[in-house]
Amino acid sequence: MCASRSKPFDFDAWMTLAQSDPDAVDEMREDAIEEVIARAQPDMQPRLRALQWRIDMERARAGTPLSACVRLSNMMWKLVYDKHGLVSTIRELTNPESGYPLHSADIVAFGRHKQMP
Repeated sequence: MCASRSKPFDFDAWMTLAQSDPDAVDEMREDAIEEVIARAQPDMQPRLRALQWRIDMERARAGTPLSACVRLSNMMWKLVYDKHGLVSTIRELTNPESGYPLHSADIVAFGRHKQMP
């Protein structure tokens, strides 16, 4: 993952800065997050900001970085496996008895292009 499209993420530089100036790393992290959200489609930005707010609140409630990691991991797993999570939504959408229309499609094979000399 990169903090900016123009330059790759430099883990060692961030780690060194985190050891010498944790506040600067927090500021860089916030700038990188804002950059990613700003690049998203405008209709997705409010959802991304809401998700980031939840992440920030979990981090604030955690007593240690490890605790924050565990809390965020649990939050993600809930989004996947809870009652209205990703897995149950996929099951509902693919269940013929759910009432959602199931679509099918014909797969068309395209021939290979001849190589240009």
